[in-house]
Amino acid sequence: MSVKRICIIPARGGSKRIPRKNVKPFLGRPIIEYSIRAALDSDCFDEVMVSTDDPEIAEVARQAGAAIPFMRSAENSGDHAMTAPVVEEVLHRYSESGHTIELGCCVYATSVFVTPELFQKGLNLLDQRRDAPSVVSVTRFSFPVLRGLQMNEQSEVDFVWPEHKNTRSQDLAPCFHDAAQFYWFRSEDFLAQKNLFMPGSLGLEIPESEIQDIDNEVDWKLAELKFKLKYGEKTDE
Repeated sequence: MSVKRICIIPARGGSKRIPRKNVKPFLGRPIIEYSIRAALDSDCFDEVMVSTDDPEIAEVARQAGAAIPFMRSAENSGDHAMTAPVVEEVLHRYSESGHTIELGCCVYATSVFVTPELFQKGLNLLDQRRDAPSVVSVTRFSFPVLRGLQMNEQSEVDFVWPEHKNTRSQDLAPCFHDAAQFYWFRSEDFLAQKNLFMPGSLGLEIPESEIQDIDNEVDWKLAELKFKLKYGEKTDE
């Protein structure tokens, strides 16, 4: 059967800053389970798959309900592996197996705040805007970027954009950054540009309280605190 919509969860085994990050228990459950369950519960996908080079991650992902149709190549499993080549590899492997992927969604294994509703909102936005190549999750900078400062080696500070030195914060347009929750994309556009951010990409705004990059142990603790604030203490079911 042809797979038309697929969720891709990259999860390599060689995390250095947080060893075994993708299967480390997050409030009682392997962290990768959160994104897998949200994707499965969204009913947005014909298949939810995990791209990994690690047998333990593969087994945990299978137990959570994800598919592991193949193991990731060594070429895309090193410390400097980027997301786009991993997604490209997945699409090519499915194509070689006779499956047609029309829409894909890349979501990270540590995206504990992603929900079925967010997946659905992203898909709906992509359906509404047929000219858009992708929909990416974004969040606002908490302070106006245009009033940002720079500091030299002598600790002297100055405005990066001096023209906004006296501009009131409320008069500046908001700026956004990648929330790193998910990236819906049209496969044809992605394969042509090899990028999840493309000209014409749409942003779906997510509150800052519902995102957290997890790159070190402090980030991990902050994510747990935010998760408890949002969902309460009972999180292991």
